[in-house]
Amino acid sequence: MVITNQNNWQQVTEVALIYKNKIKPSLRPHANSSSKAYKILIDSWDENLIEYVEAFKVLLLSRANRVLGVYQLSIGGTTGTLVDPKLVFTAALKANACSIILAHNHPSGALKPSHQDKEITKKLIGAGKFLDIMVLDHLIITTEGYYSFADSGDL
Repeated sequence: MVITNQNNWQQVTEVALIYKNKIKPSLRPHANSSSKAYKILIDSWDENLIEYVEAFKVLLLSRANRVLGVYQLSIGGTTGTLVDPKLVFTAALKANACSIILAHNHPSGALKPSHQDKEITKKLIGAGKFLDIMVLDHLIITTEGYYSFADSGDL
């Protein structure tokens, strides 16, 4: 017979939410256009993988559209990668982001969004509205350029 501690329910892990950014707000890059967001994102991409496998990243932004960080959500295969909305917004909440820009690459170099690209964008916009974290754009990145959902009127 196993005897269990009757008071285990009283022993729970304390969760503390903190936010530390080592870069002064005035020194953080501004991502107030798709071209500036592309520049920041392409500089963060592994040049050895951008034309090999698909990856999904999230640009985390302050209220003033200053970059709080770049979160690499996933790396997939040659034709896709997983996007878990819970993880997108966990990163945004942890960084205290007010808005985000979504980004993924197309190893093929094609800039046309797929049906799946459009569906995940809609899903993340809806989740962001619920959390008051605005999805400002979704960029498809290649070494030769980008496609902006916002610039194309697809948001």
